Amino acid sequence: MNLSVLIKQYFSSVSDDITIDVFDEKNIYEVYQRVVGVLTQHIEIETTVLQAMSYCFYEILDNVLTHSDKELGTVITHYDAANHILSFLVADDGIGVRGSLAENKEYVGVTEVEALKMCIKDAITDGKGMGFGLYSTSLLARDAGLKFEVRSGQHTLLVQDGVDTAIETELWQGTIVYLQLRTNKEINPAEVVANRTNVVA
Repeated sequence: MNLSVLIKQYFSSVSDDITIDVFDEKNIYEVYQRVVGVLTQHIEIETTVLQAMSYCFYEILDNVLTHSDKELGTVITHYDAANHILSFLVADDGIGVRGSLAENKEYVGVTEVEALKMCIKDAITDGKGMGFGLYSTSLLARDAGLKFEVRSGQHTLLVQDGVDTAIETELWQGTIVYLQLRTNKEINPAEVVANRTNVVA
């Protein structure tokens, strides 16, 4: 995986304090706890955003190990305290969104663009999960997001102001999920998880 490309494309305006972690089945929870633990120390981050982000963040990490057919994923995080912006990116070089959905016979014929638009909807899954991780992340992006992108193959799905747009982009073998959040905005974390779990706990 070409980390320099990811940093150049998604974190080019950041001069320092980028954190990069590689995770697998053995250390996924350790990486999750460390990232969230560091953010918890920033008292200026709105608690409700952190609660919802913590849920979605783990779901996205777990998606790599569950759906990509790869044993490793990479996460890049950056927190801009001065501007109250949290950015994180989770990437893999696996089979991609369309390849994953095609493992469910119901979605065998979907195109890459259709797969990207479907993957952020509720209960869309390849059969290995609940189809809730990217959906809840889209709800978080709706409530506190600045940028939300899902990139796979030769297309990127941009989600902004409730509108999703697929554009053609440089090939990425696998999947990238990129989210940029306002951390000083109070939200209702229960709405992000559609009241299906006690996200506060």
